Amino acid sequence: MAVMERTVKNKRSSAGELTGRAGTVYDVNVKYRSGGQPRTYSRKGFLTRKEALQHEAEMKARLTNPSYTPPTAAQRKLTVREYMTEWIDRHGSANLRPSTEASYRSHMKNHIFPYIGDVFLGQLSPAMLDDLYRQLSEKGLSPSSVKYAHRILGVALEHARRYHYISSNPARDILTKFGRQGKTPDPYTVDEMRQLLSAVTGTEWELIVVLGGLYGMRLGEIIGLRWQNVDLTKDTFGVVEQLPFRMPADATVISEMAPVKSSERTLPITPLVKPYFQRHLELQQEQRRFADLSGTPYYDNGLVFAKPNGAPKRRERISANFGQLLRHAGMPHIRFHDLRHTTATNMHQLTGDFYTMGQILGHSLKGIGIQLQLSNSLEAVTAQYVDVRMERKFTVLNTYHQAVLAPGTK
Repeated sequence: MAVMERTVKNKRSSAGELTGRAGTVYDVNVKYRSGGQPRTYSRKGFLTRKEALQHEAEMKARLTNPSYTPPTAAQRKLTVREYMTEWIDRHGSANLRPSTEASYRSHMKNHIFPYIGDVFLGQLSPAMLDDLYRQLSEKGLSPSSVKYAHRILGVALEHARRYHYISSNPARDILTKFGRQGKTPDPYTVDEMRQLLSAVTGTEWELIVVLGGLYGMRLGEIIGLRWQNVDLTKDTFGVVEQLPFRMPADATVISEMAPVKSSERTLPITPLVKPYFQRHLELQQEQRRFADLSGTPYYDNGLVFAKPNGAPKRRERISANFGQLLRHAGMPHIRFHDLRHTTATNMHQLTGDFYTMGQILGHSLKGIGIQLQLSNSLEAVTAQYVDVRMERKFTVLNTYHQAVLAPGTK
C-alpha cells in the first residue's frame, strides 16, 4: 500500500511543533523505475490521510516524467533554517541589493526561524505557514511585516521547488488573507516644504533637506556625495556613487565607494540652491580648521556630508534623527525617503514633465509613472524628450525651487 498509517508518541501540530501527545501520521511510499532500475520514493509524517493521498497522486505523476529528479535523502532532511540559510548565502549576494539581503536575513532570524526553523523542509505545509502568520499577527507585527515574511518564504520555497528539494511550494496554497497595509504618508506640499526648510535653515540639516526634498535624491546618494563631483563654477553636480551599505559604525576612512542604485546622472545647481552648497562648504572648512587648531585628527574623505572630523555619517542615524527633527518642527511625520516622493509629486504638479523628472530622480519612465500612480504605458511620450538636456532639467528643477524658495517670482 502506497499510503501507510503509523502511530507516533509525539505528534507535531499543523505549525510543526511537537505536541507531547501520541497520534496518527501517514507515510507515502511510491515504487517507480528510473534508468531501468526499480526505485522507491518516500515521504513520512503527513498529518492527514487526505494530504498523503494528494501527495501520492502528485508524486506518481512527477516520477513518471523522465526529466524529474527526486530530492536526495540529504535534501529531504534539511530543516527550514538550514535550507533558507544556505539559500540566502548563495542567492542573496548575487541577486539582492545589500540592504535587501540584510533585511531578508533580519526577518528570517526574528520572524521565521523561531517558529518554523526546525521543521523539515519537506514537511512544511500551507497550514504551518498560515499558523505562522497568525502567530506573527498576534505577536503585534504589522500587516506589512507579516506579508513581508510571506514574500521571503514564497521566493525561497519557490527556489526549493525548482531545485527539486520539495515537490510543491506550500506558500502558494495558504489561506491567509493579508490585511490592508499602513497608508504611506502623503508627500509634503510646496507649502509644507517651505515650512520644513524654514525650520532647518542655518543648521547642518539644510543642504540634506534641499537635496532630499528639492532634488529627490536617495539618502545613500546624499551622504555619498563628494566635493570632487560638485562643480560650483559650472553649477552642476554628479550623482555617481554612494557609501557602501555594510559600513562599520566606527568607520573613519572610506577606501571604496559603491555605485548608485539607478543610473548615474548630472544635475544643475539652480541659483536659489547654490547658496546652500556654499554655506555648507564654508561650515565644513571651519570644522577642518578647528580640527587642525586643536590637533585632533581629520579624515579627509572628500564627502560633502561628514561628521565634524570628516568621517562618514551613518544613514541609520540620519533617518532616526529626521523623525525627531519633524516632531520638534511640528511637521507631519514622513520618512526621509518620502522627501523623494515629495519631489516627484510637486515637480509633476508644477510642470507635468514626468519624463524629465525620471531623469532627475534616476528613475525609468515606467518607474516614475508608478511612483505618481499614472499609467504604466508611458513610452509614447519619449518622442517628445528623446534626449533630456541640462537646460530642460534646469527648467523643471528651477520651477519647483522657485515655488518653494521664492514664491511669487517668475
